[in-house]
Amino acid sequence: MRVPKRVKIVEVGPRDGLQNESMIVPTDVKIELINRLSATGLSAIESTSFVSPKWVPQMADNAQVMLGITRRPGVSYPVLVPGMQGFEAAVAAGATEIAVFGAASEAFSQRNINCSIAESLERFSPVMAAARQRNIKVRGYVSCVLGCPYQGDVPPETVAQVALRLLEMGCYEISLGDTIGFATPAKAQAMVKKVAAVVPRYRLAVHFHDTYGQALANILAVLELGISVVDSSVAGLGGCPYAKGAAGNVASEDLLCMLNGMGIETGVDLTGLVAAGLYISSFLGRPSGSKVARALGPKIALEANADLF
Repeated sequence: MRVPKRVKIVEVGPRDGLQNESMIVPTDVKIELINRLSATGLSAIESTSFVSPKWVPQMADNAQVMLGITRRPGVSYPVLVPGMQGFEAAVAAGATEIAVFGAASEAFSQRNINCSIAESLERFSPVMAAARQRNIKVRGYVSCVLGCPYQGDVPPETVAQVALRLLEMGCYEISLGDTIGFATPAKAQAMVKKVAAVVPRYRLAVHFHDTYGQALANILAVLELGISVVDSSVAGLGGCPYAKGAAGNVASEDLLCMLNGMGIETGVDLTGLVAAGLYISSFLGRPSGSKVARALGPKIALEANADLF
């Protein structure tokens, strides 16, 4: 197999993982989670989003989180912003990297933000211009790349067009998100090949949800195409509210275990990652969504997380 020698893991648990939790997680717990993740060797931790608390109450403490975390050299802490108001608030809180979020499904775009894909991307123009002026890096997300709850299949050509547009607007990297969890390995490869025909592979990342238990298989399939950046969520936190029975994002611990077994370098410590996942899972009052964390057993879990609270 032709796979990368090194893979960058982008941890999305503190933002994408927690945003749909019905229980409001206290600010100090979010800060502790991010600090624990920072200590594992991760180089990118998506920390919060600067959206209206009316729409995402979980992220209402975004500024406090960003101002409270202990930032480590070499670690980026990107935040999601939907527009200029969010951008200004993020910068004021010390953000040096942001992310913008588009969709590859016209039906999804119309149903959720009441505009076309093209119109949604155009809304990012002032954000991109402001980011360039302030030397803020911008990452682009494309959701529904392998299926939509409203329209079903999404043409890979559409995904490629949206990804290319985000690249042209100034995004340094495009994360291709199977946010519904419909993907299978063959479909994932076909989609990535289509996108890679217009966007260089080194500018691409993948983001798989595990709704049907296919996430690791899909990741392996695209690693074989040269993709070397993968989004994941500690303890498997998250899940799309539009995907019936969604199990959440692929667990960072499970992803790391697979990469370790393949001899692929990440720079991330598995024990520390499991400990961070157990910390937040304990607060949420449920077992970790990571199979690796569950397999370690109570004794190892206790040792890894002795200072849980």
